[in-house]
Amino acid sequence: MKIIVGLGNPGREYEGSRHNIGFRIIDFLNKEYSGSFNLDKKSNSETSEIKMDGGRAVLAKPQTFVNKSGEAVKKLAGIFKIKPQDIIIIHDDLDIPFGKTKISFGRSSAGHKGVESIIGALKTGKFYRLRIGTFNSQILKIKKTKDKRKRIGGINNFVIGSFSPSERSKLSKLIKNSVEKLTSAI
Repeated sequence: MKIIVGLGNPGREYEGSRHNIGFRIIDFLNKEYSGSFNLDKKSNSETSEIKMDGGRAVLAKPQTFVNKSGEAVKKLAGIFKIKPQDIIIIHDDLDIPFGKTKISFGRSSAGHKGVESIIGALKTGKFYRLRIGTFNSQILKIKKTKDKRKRIGGINNFVIGSFSPSERSKLSKLIKNSVEKLTSAI
């Protein structure tokens, strides 16, 4: 059994944001495998148990906001008696170009607050991550800002901001490709 966790923020105002790409991929998986979400109050997550490729998986969308995802992931691991290496986290990544994805294991958070929270809660980074690229020329300009406060504010606004019209036209393909990459790696 695996736990596949998509990171995102609850609430309508965040639905189309870059930070919520994990939720969108979990929603796609849930639909693809005919799952049904329920709110698990113990883990403060929307969860759905599905059968995929001969095995079982729990899909989860923590309702804790991205930066506190570790609280939910730790509880999910305890509830389902899952070891960290059987957890897959899906999240946005500012260091990967939009449209690209990477699967990694045991890496540092690279500054992603949600991943930092999970590493802290599990006391290990030995879990899988499907990293979805959100880097574009806009974030490149923000990262070059010399004023640290403006740079951090710009990055925060970028990740909770919506995808550009050009990016939105490519999202369906990105989500489908991400799911294919994930299912072939499990």
